[in-house]
Amino acid sequence: MTNSWTDIRNTDLVLIMGGNAAEAHPCGFKWVTEAMQHRKAKLIVVDPRFTRSAAVADVYAPIRVGTDIAFLGGVINYLLSNDKIHLEYAKFNTDLTFLLKPEFSFDNGLFSGYNEERRAYDKSTWGYQIGEDGYVKVDETLQDPLCVYQQLKKHYSRYTPEMVSRICGTPQDKFLQICEMIGETSAPDKVMTIMYALGWTQHSVGSQNIRTMAMIQLLLGNMGRPGGGVNALRGHANVQGITDMNAYSDVLSGYMSAPTDADTNRAEYLARRTLKPLRPNQMSFPQNFPKWHTSLMKAYYGDAATAENDYCYDWIPKRDAGYDVLHIFELMHQGKINGFLVQGFNPIAAVPNKKKLSAALSKLKYLVIMDPLETETSEFWKNYGPLNDVDPATIQTEVFRLPTACFAEEAGTFTNSSRVISWKEKAVDPPGEAKPDSEIIARLFMKLRQLYAKEGGTLPEPIAALTWPYLNPNVPSPVELLREINGRALRDVLAPPDPKNPDAPRAVLVKAGEQLPGFALLQDDGSTACGNWIYSGCFTQAGNMTARRDTSDPSGLGVYPNWGFAWPANRRILYNRASADPSGKPWDPSRTYLYWNGRSWAGADVPDMRPNAKPEEGVGSFIMNPEGVARLHAVGMADGPFPEHYEPFETPVGVNLMCPDNPKAVSNPAARVFKGDLEAFGTKEEFPYAATTYRLTEHHHFWTKHARSNAVVQPAPFVEIGEELAREKGIRQGDKVRVRSNRGEVIAAAVVTRRIKGLHVDGKVIHTVGIPIHWGFKGVTQNGYLANSLTPFVGDANSQTPEFKAFLVNIEKV
Repeated sequence: MTNSWTDIRNTDLVLIMGGNAAEAHPCGFKWVTEAMQHRKAKLIVVDPRFTRSAAVADVYAPIRVGTDIAFLGGVINYLLSNDKIHLEYAKFNTDLTFLLKPEFSFDNGLFSGYNEERRAYDKSTWGYQIGEDGYVKVDETLQDPLCVYQQLKKHYSRYTPEMVSRICGTPQDKFLQICEMIGETSAPDKVMTIMYALGWTQHSVGSQNIRTMAMIQLLLGNMGRPGGGVNALRGHANVQGITDMNAYSDVLSGYMSAPTDADTNRAEYLARRTLKPLRPNQMSFPQNFPKWHTSLMKAYYGDAATAENDYCYDWIPKRDAGYDVLHIFELMHQGKINGFLVQGFNPIAAVPNKKKLSAALSKLKYLVIMDPLETETSEFWKNYGPLNDVDPATIQTEVFRLPTACFAEEAGTFTNSSRVISWKEKAVDPPGEAKPDSEIIARLFMKLRQLYAKEGGTLPEPIAALTWPYLNPNVPSPVELLREINGRALRDVLAPPDPKNPDAPRAVLVKAGEQLPGFALLQDDGSTACGNWIYSGCFTQAGNMTARRDTSDPSGLGVYPNWGFAWPANRRILYNRASADPSGKPWDPSRTYLYWNGRSWAGADVPDMRPNAKPEEGVGSFIMNPEGVARLHAVGMADGPFPEHYEPFETPVGVNLMCPDNPKAVSNPAARVFKGDLEAFGTKEEFPYAATTYRLTEHHHFWTKHARSNAVVQPAPFVEIGEELAREKGIRQGDKVRVRSNRGEVIAAAVVTRRIKGLHVDGKVIHTVGIPIHWGFKGVTQNGYLANSLTPFVGDANSQTPEFKAFLVNIEKV
């Protein structure tokens, strides 16, 4: 979330798209209802299904699964064509005035630089023109055809209301009504917030789905403001914390890009990530990357990490093609992985194409499961009849199960969608032999280190030198871990030299051994250690900031600065400098959040900018970018600097109506797909119906099917179909039906409903089949087929998130 749950009550308009907050996030949804009750805010829901969120909406519009960019691109076209953008905000806070390279082009569904064989773009023609002074060239008049504003208008002029309706199946009158409501929030005294979830991320264009909405919010002037922003609804209690700590290989803690094979030494690695300002007076906060990385290496290796050995840079693994979950299972399927440790994860249920997953796991030498429950993954080798039809005698994988503590059985922190880190105490001891995850990992590490010391091995130095400063090496305490994540001074941290008197004694800001107050004092000389720079400040010398429970709200805007700790720097709204105009005055005085008082920045939150930068210096609101502004033209995206509509890899239409004569651009040309999976995609002729997956209030992913109370209220799997499709197929309420894709099948009861209707798309009716995800062959609910038996093995071009939300099926009565 760029904002916070509590801040949603400050909005004038809520758009829920790519999510179903009332059902999947019922506790957080109360802030939507509070905005509707006390601010008379309006609620728009755009969804393939008439959901519980839609039931309380002012406006609901249906949309075909996998066509969100077409819808949102149409909104951009409407805003630009009808002068419904906050121009002063956008010129100050975005790259609207920047000039693009003359070589940049877009033609018939593809951007310049596309390499079909590699399924990737050469981005050399993308990006801005750079002048002789090293800064981006701009056109303040917005008339140059190469400025981002003109390029944006040109790109999205194709997304007419007629085209949106033709692709999405959304009635034109509904689409235009929503555009008008959204356009009203371009006024400085109005603001909109957007709430999304996996309905946007789990697509082969997932990252671009989200970016399109961010672009809309930037054009409207709604980013960085109370009641605004783009707010991701995280499904698990701690999924935000997992991504913050970056328990995957592409990034290090704090979203620092991990080294690749191209980074042959640390100097090259740092230089590529230490970005210099691209406009005058900007600060480019990533210039601090060496401080973050050096401090992380000191947290890893302590005294072993020195300037002389490049802070142990050579010990960090260098990634090549990326080890996202799809690539891991692809390598496993090829027999290139011997062992797999699964912690708090049930991939046989949560990764697409169960058939391929079972085959991949069967090729391992060993599989280690760390979980408090019996999962489908832990028993993938057992025959459960049609639900898991395997022959255990042919599977040689040795499976080890290590029972872990449940969340209520250990102390520690959760990080919620609002980026707020909250400490919790242990309620009860774990049962039997179960142990906290941290203890299991610690004991494994200590045993491995002993084996390396005794037997040697390939590159034993990183294991031997890893710093392990815990009082009980086998059982690190949660407090020790959080203090380590926050960071401490290894030597006295001194104030910068006085430029007028460089030989004068320098003040000691943090004494050696003390906890750091925040990331601003991280150093690149090895004098600080920090496990995650964005979490620095969560456990200072004053104590555990995440344990604070002060409910005071001085601003009255739902800002609780002393409740837990929000990363970064306890900031509750990201980019909050954008809540004020270039002179430092709030855009909307009734929602004053941050302002310049003549001497400093003041207001409800920690300023998201260089401390005390005067407005006349023109320091931008988006300091993580070297431009100082947000990007409407984003070179960092793998599949195009402007979001473009592409069909799901299994499309019920068969062509991309935006470029119907280009077969190379039907689906995302840069998406993550492996050659061996191309034949696993189904066609609309054999599988004529669109399908999507989703969650229910009564269940929490794959956990609560083990809980009897949940099993009572939602005991059995089902699929949802519309009344018209049910009539066509002769299916009645409660009938058993078989839903097939080109990868597998699901048999469940049919729920015939008016909540899913056929949509008129390009002269044809497209029906949708809805499939809840929660059942499997383990638990106390009635056993059911895993929904991912149906889903394709393809992922987003940027995050590699699998495409669970749009695929093709057929359905028949059993």
